[in-house]
Amino acid sequence: MAAYMEQKNLANEIIDPARAQQIADGVHRVLDRIATATDASGREQGSVKLLAATKTRDVGEIMAALDAGVRMIGENRPQEVAAKAEGLARHCGERGWTLGAGEPGGATIPFHLIGQLQTNKINKVLPVVDVIESVDSVELAEKIARRAVARGITVGVLLEVNESGEASKSGCDPSHAIDIARQIGAMGGLHLQGLMTIGAHVNDERVIRAGFAHLRRLREQILETGAPGTADCRELSMGMTQDMELAIAEGSTIVRVGTAIFGERAFK
Repeated sequence: MAAYMEQKNLANEIIDPARAQQIADGVHRVLDRIATATDASGREQGSVKLLAATKTRDVGEIMAALDAGVRMIGENRPQEVAAKAEGLARHCGERGWTLGAGEPGGATIPFHLIGQLQTNKINKVLPVVDVIESVDSVELAEKIARRAVARGITVGVLLEVNESGEASKSGCDPSHAIDIARQIGAMGGLHLQGLMTIGAHVNDERVIRAGFAHLRRLREQILETGAPGTADCRELSMGMTQDMELAIAEGSTIVRVGTAIFGERAFK
């Protein structure tokens, strides 16, 4: 368990009205940024989805973001998924929404895992999340696939690619991405939906954009293979608070934003 989970009750469902308004204002600012960047890149409005990155945020804070217009959430840690799932599902149900991989009915709020997944935590997330964005190896994909097949479900996955080459970042080597994607596409229990990357942690916009552009080209190459199970590999999850405009210019379809919605985290 992460240390901050002992200091903050992530299952808390109560939120101060001023805090809820602060979050709503953040959501609206981010949606405006996405709309402006989408226009500037000559893309169709609605082609970029906002995923609220909810690491260290409690149920009340997340519901405030959903009430303000967020329609996709993502957690970094399986332990947080487990801590928040019941409360989030109940509140979503009261609004006529289905959370992630819950029972179908009404509008669905996609629930993604965007952080690293250890194999011993797979069973914590499969009953709840509908997409795992952090699949970075054939071995991990195979283990998820086996658990999914055993449950009689299909799990969406994004292949995480380390475009920056930074040792501190997870993700497969870009040179292996096409082969790994083809293998994932052939696995039962998995639905390959696209690719994910984290932008380079540098001040040079050209370097950041080059990584995003390369991920886009990888997606096109994967689609061009025509390999079984790769036809839906269309999502590009790239861009965060600091670089979402660059990612949108290079074709991002999902931006993962936390700080610009919720403010700086009190815990890491």
